Amino acid sequence: MKPAELLSLLREFHREKLTLRQRHVAVARHVSSYPFNNTYQYIIAREDVHLSWLEAAIAELGGTADALDEPVLPAPGKKEGAGPFVQQDAREAEAFVARWRPRIGDVTHARHRGMLQVVLGEMLEQKRFFDQILAGRDDVLGRRKDGAGTGDGVLGVRWLG
Repeated sequence: MKPAELLSLLREFHREKLTLRQRHVAVARHVSSYPFNNTYQYIIAREDVHLSWLEAAIAELGGTADALDEPVLPAPGKKEGAGPFVQQDAREAEAFVARWRPRIGDVTHARHRGMLQVVLGEMLEQKRFFDQILAGRDDVLGRRKDGAGTGDGVLGVRWLG
């Protein structure tokens, strides 16, 4: 694979991964359950790492990565809550891996191929997290001590300074 082809592939992969990351941020705003929102925050943090790897690889090849705004999602219905958003996130994670796994085999640059494989592996883990959220498993990232609470629930902002 020539450097220009690799750059094009990495930019496309980055754009699609960034689109998913931005959607996850938007969905997290509608996930009021503390353990489920915490799972989304974990996923977003890992995606930030993936995107930083991709941006470094793109810059190394002389390119620039795209920037995308967070989508605006409609407020979920009271009855179903964020469930439909989580279902879509699970489907999109699985589709992303299915779409990209065959293409990564064409990458001849071993370090970049390995990076892309790690990202796909973690995307499968994210899909498993989404499935566990849908199953109502509130211990996706671990269990709290008996009697430990979540304070006042989910904060209105992602990070506190």
